[in-house]
Amino acid sequence: MPQMTQLSNPTQVVTRFAPSPTGYMHLGHAYAAIFAWRAARERNGRFLLRIEDIDRDRCRPEFEDAILEDLHWLGLNWDGQPRRQSDNMADYKRALDTLYALNLLYPCFCTRKEILAEIAHADAAPHHPDGPVYPGTCRNLTPKERCARMESESPYALRLDTKRAQALTGTLTWNDRKRGIQNVHNDCGDIVLARKDIPTSYHLAVTLDDHRQRITLVTRGMDLFNASNVHRVLQALLKLKTPEWEHHKLIIDAEGERLSKRGRALTLRALRRAGESPAGVRNMVGLD
Repeated sequence: MPQMTQLSNPTQVVTRFAPSPTGYMHLGHAYAAIFAWRAARERNGRFLLRIEDIDRDRCRPEFEDAILEDLHWLGLNWDGQPRRQSDNMADYKRALDTLYALNLLYPCFCTRKEILAEIAHADAAPHHPDGPVYPGTCRNLTPKERCARMESESPYALRLDTKRAQALTGTLTWNDRKRGIQNVHNDCGDIVLARKDIPTSYHLAVTLDDHRQRITLVTRGMDLFNASNVHRVLQALLKLKTPEWEHHKLIIDAEGERLSKRGRALTLRALRRAGESPAGVRNMVGLD
């Protein structure tokens, strides 16, 4: 199992901003970055940068360069060198090996279309931040069936058997600075922790990264509030330190939708070229 890491200064606040270089930053990113930076600097703490680049198809060097440029323009400085997820695949593989040894992972061969069809035939269709909750179709495949399909050319994902995991961890809690102590509950189903060709997922990578970077306060949007239950379970299983969380508001557009790269939200790059100032951006997101 990964070794426990002792903080050099347990009382020091350490936050991070962790963008994915899959597009240019928009006002939502600016809010998240400034929020995390202030949470650290106002407490004489450390603010770290992480580049979450496990999406090989969408991540591009020019977007990473633009992230650094935008952060400098906003006047946000970070401590040390950025951690890049693509440089740390071995960390994620070791964590998967630990979960394998605990008999907590199983391969899932379902396509998204098949999952949606299965859910459509069920009495209820619960959702979580990653989409529809997986109904557990592949959980009960026999070892022979799993091996045969894994040895074929079929793509698959590795899912966490959440019910079995929580039986091992017992009752868990986590603390959100604004909303207080939260009891861990399983409303996300058996989440994906890796895929056949990528030895990690968002949930596994950020949990390991926060531990490796010694993050004491995770700041992020309310859209990821329920994901903190998953991360708390992974921390317990992998014997990692537990930070505090602070989930902040989301920046929305005129239609009330969360800003997104895919939604073609106005980028900081475009605002800068139009003559907007960093102070103007802070005012636009309510952090002036």
